[in-house]
Amino acid sequence: MAIGPVQLIVLGFPEPDFHGQIAAELERLRESDAVRVIDALAVHKTTDGEVEVAHLSNLSDDEATELGSKVGALVGLGIEGEEGLEAGAEAGAQAAADGIHAFSDEDAWDVIEEIPDGSAAALVLLEHHWAVPLRDAVAAAGGFRIADGFISPLDLIGIGMLSAEEARELHAMETATVGAG
Repeated sequence: MAIGPVQLIVLGFPEPDFHGQIAAELERLRESDAVRVIDALAVHKTTDGEVEVAHLSNLSDDEATELGSKVGALVGLGIEGEEGLEAGAEAGAQAAADGIHAFSDEDAWDVIEEIPDGSAAALVLLEHHWAVPLRDAVAAAGGFRIADGFISPLDLIGIGMLSAEEARELHAMETATVGAG
């Protein structure tokens, strides 16, 4: 089975007070089959910088056993304890021996560091099923990915996709920070 492109989305919240809306939306995404939610974690960072983690995932028991805590492993939370740390180190060593180098220390993304103290975050690891045929068609044509990223709603004003008011509202929702009114 071909795996689609995988993306980690980190969403911040001023309080670790989840009421089920996120889990419900993850379930809807799962049912649509456009994306697969590989894993999802809720992270609360205390005002002292201590990290508390809980799964938001809606995986079945079989899927959870197969996938484990992929987000935790990816961002270095070590949720699987010493056993998970050893398994991750072994997998990384094997990949390096096979000539695969994920990224350098300069390129590393310290997701946990970016979560402000005294706030919460949802870390959602998605596989984009919809993109598999597109990726395969690009590869068959000899193409490759150069870059990707989300476009700010503010940039969509200039191409007529959003009004200035709509863009400001979306931008404010996307970039709200802890302590912002």
